Amino acid sequence: MFNSAHIHPMMVHFPVAIIIVGFLIDIFSLIFKKDSSLPKMAFYLEIIGMLGAIAAFGSGYFLTSPMEGEAGTMRDRHELFATLTLIAIIVATGYRGMILYLKKEGAMFNYIAVALFFVAFVFVSITGYLGGSLVYDYLIGL
Repeated sequence: MFNSAHIHPMMVHFPVAIIIVGFLIDIFSLIFKKDSSLPKMAFYLEIIGMLGAIAAFGSGYFLTSPMEGEAGTMRDRHELFATLTLIAIIVATGYRGMILYLKKEGAMFNYIAVALFFVAFVFVSITGYLGGSLVYDYLIGL
């Protein structure tokens, strides 16, 4: 039987992968500066990752049930880092959108944009690890 709590695990893999790949492409854009398509690609992936993170966060927040004990503590930690991921990716995407809109694409602005994207990359990695721990260590959703 289908359970609405299954929507969250179905949705989370997409933004995790997109944010990680987008960040790696952003790093490559700093290394291979002559290729002008890489920063655009990283920005588009950042936008898609942000939208996916919003959907994944919403599905986890509204469609999963509370837990108790050690699993509940792990879920709370997972939710904290999911919130930090969401904030970080929204700030990173907003900042990059702002510098593109204002045409302030200097080296310093680009390094700040990559640094903000790095923060989102770190948080989404931790969030994914904690979510995997909920599934494999506490057998949530199996």
